Amino acid sequence: MRTSLRRLFSTFAHGWPGAGLLLLRLVIAVALLYQVTVTFPIEHSLQSAVIAILTGIVAILLLVGVWTPITGTLAAPIELRNIIARADNPWTCVLLGALGISIAMIGPGAWSVDARRYGWKRIDLQDR
Repeated sequence: MRTSLRRLFSTFAHGWPGAGLLLLRLVIAVALLYQVTVTFPIEHSLQSAVIAILTGIVAILLLVGVWTPITGTLAAPIELRNIIARADNPWTCVLLGALGISIAMIGPGAWSVDARRYGWKRIDLQDR
């Protein structure tokens, strides 16, 4: 997986673009966690509980920037399920699904676990 993430993103954005990606990941994660806390106590079926737990896991992984292409992509079918299950506000689900796919395509940015694990490393050789 190390080389596959490096192939997906030629660079992990630093500076203002990296800060923007961090902000985008933060907003998506907070919105998903809010969605979980609002819908979880209301619905009592096993399927809705599993979806709520999966949504919480995806939100936390997006927040720290772990496996961003996978977790961002997972946000779309979760939100599609929420639309089909007749969510209170389907446009919020559409927005969160689109943002998840967008962050999966753009990448996590420099301030993420993915960048630390899979980004380009600088190796300084000491003189002997």
